[in-house]
Amino acid sequence: MTEKVQGPASYFPSIEKKYGQPIDHWMVQLDAVKGEKHMDQVNYLKAEHGMGHGHANAIVAVYRVNNGL
Repeated sequence: MTEKVQGPASYFPSIEKKYGQPIDHWMVQLDAVKGEKHMDQVNYLKAEHGMGHGHANAIVAVYRVNNGL
């Protein structure tokens, strides 16, 4: 039985569908603002890529964990 994905990553299928890019694409985009604070990274995705707040926040949360931030 497959375990249901929970937390921020549960948004990933809808993010990929809505914005037409795989999650890895968004992780690479965040490298441009790697040294910034969480909300600054969220605002970057919103301003530069037209992403909604919830989707941007989910991606940033996983990005920060994966990069030890």
